[in-house]
Amino acid sequence: MPSRKFADGEVVMGRWPGSVLYYEVQVTSYDDVAHLYTVKYKDGTELALKESDIRSQSSFKQRKSQSSSSSPSRRSSSRSRSRSRSPGRPARGRRRSASQSREHKDDKKKTIQETSLALPVLLLFKPSENNTKRYNGEPESTEKNDTSCIILEQKLKPDLEVKRVLEQYSLRSRKDDKKKEEIYSEKKTFVAVKPIEKVPTKTKELEFGGRIGTFMMIFLLPATVLYLLLMCKQDDPSLLNFPPLPALESLWDGKAFGIFVLWFLLQALFYLLPIGKVVEGLPLSNGRRLQYRINGFYAFILTAAAVGVLLYFEFELHYLYDHFMQFAVAAAAFALALSIYLYVRSLKAPEEELAPGGNSGYFIYDFFIGHELNPRIGSFDLKYFCELRPGLIGWVVINLAMLLAEMKIHNLSVPSLSMILVNSFQLLYVVDALWNEEAVLTTMDITHDGFGFMLAFGDLVWVPFVYSLQAFYLVGHPTTITWPIAAAITVLNCVGYYIFRSANSQKNNFRRNPADPKLANLKFIPTATGKGLLVTGWWGFVRHPNYLGDIIMALAWSLPCGFNHILPYFYVIYFVCLLVHREARDEHHCKQKYGLAWERYCQRVPYRIFPYIY
Repeated sequence: MPSRKFADGEVVMGRWPGSVLYYEVQVTSYDDVAHLYTVKYKDGTELALKESDIRSQSSFKQRKSQSSSSSPSRRSSSRSRSRSRSPGRPARGRRRSASQSREHKDDKKKTIQETSLALPVLLLFKPSENNTKRYNGEPESTEKNDTSCIILEQKLKPDLEVKRVLEQYSLRSRKDDKKKEEIYSEKKTFVAVKPIEKVPTKTKELEFGGRIGTFMMIFLLPATVLYLLLMCKQDDPSLLNFPPLPALESLWDGKAFGIFVLWFLLQALFYLLPIGKVVEGLPLSNGRRLQYRINGFYAFILTAAAVGVLLYFEFELHYLYDHFMQFAVAAAAFALALSIYLYVRSLKAPEEELAPGGNSGYFIYDFFIGHELNPRIGSFDLKYFCELRPGLIGWVVINLAMLLAEMKIHNLSVPSLSMILVNSFQLLYVVDALWNEEAVLTTMDITHDGFGFMLAFGDLVWVPFVYSLQAFYLVGHPTTITWPIAAAITVLNCVGYYIFRSANSQKNNFRRNPADPKLANLKFIPTATGKGLLVTGWWGFVRHPNYLGDIIMALAWSLPCGFNHILPYFYVIYFVCLLVHREARDEHHCKQKYGLAWERYCQRVPYRIFPYIY
């Protein structure tokens, strides 16, 4: 095994990815498996570099001294050659007077050339200057309406044009031309730096309580779902009235498991249909972009048609309500089996396809978080499919089943107003997610988290069986609300939805095409990664306005259930805790990724989710 060359804490010169520029960095750690150094720039940005991209500071000083010492020798040799001129040459003074005007012009051209080349040379030996700061998240102006690369290119364009004209009449040697081309390439690199590509390394900072916390959550999550569903079945679902545990054999139903597997396969069939457009996701660590077929809304329409056919043939959909617990257990068993398969197949996955947060080397932690980032069977993306299809569409079908069960149990000709509100609000949320399916490609679940037990259980069990808790509660605990109260709750839900949708649209459109003329009014802070941090619109109001809209909608979904019990408000309480925790994760990752630019963004937008509160 090759020994490492640089020690932890050593200050060296690191090459900026995608360029030939070197900056002063500090070595923080070394990965023995990937043979990569983790280095930290002055602005706090951390990158993984190969040993070939790192040089000692002494080598730069030595190279600079050698270049300066070589110049006098060249000048002396040129003077010695000029003394032994041929007899046919005119005298030096007469020759100079004859060409004085031409040499004066040549001197002016040379001055222009040297001036045009001065910027990249300064960048090479003085990484702390203002131009370097632009790459480390320190723009000359904090807010911009256009990319700094375009502005800089316009500034350098006249110099480059003069340089090209002079090159046509240059009499320098090829060696000098080669050196000039290298400097010119540095200049081009400075104008447009390629995006930073990170090679996945071992996960060092463990989340969710590390190995012990994730081990406990593997058992705590299914137990929580079981507890909530048992509480809803009771006449008095108060917190102090703990439900009796059912017999284990009553929790398993082979028919329910078969129906769930059939449902999963039906959604997979809809996913594979060649309808809908195909788009590319965000670049991976190796620069590759995966393709995704956007047809979730079509799958929802086909599912609605299939449910309509079942109702036409008088299929009793409230069977879901009668065996709701058994369906939840079947979904949990399926999610566990899927998680085991995902972890086993991830052991053979290439290093570059592993998730940044699920590559710790600890079995329990990687099993929970997800070891592989984008597990696929051919073109079938398992994580992307489970993110929106079986659980999210299943949530709507379960709500419809609860509505029909309420009408049957209470002998109603029409559903209650509370049930209509809950179904309508949550149907709008699901349809919006499927209509804007492409936006999920920029979320943390797709770009950062692996596909393991956390997402498999969350997508297939938690979403359909916990998010439908309000509808399940209303079947056994009917609540009557007046029309004015219903109107007020509707307005609250619409406000939350407007904030949620408009904030997400701003973010997604800006990520896809920052140069879109429709976004010309948005200001942003440029970062070292080439991306921008919005500081106007909803993203200048709070750092996560989409979370704020989500929480307002969650409250509107719970209010139709009244205030007799806190159980239907579990969703909004859980959602606040979830989004606060996710915001903390986002904060940590963005601080590492964007460095000083993120600190400036936090100064510009001080509130995280709730304005003037948090």
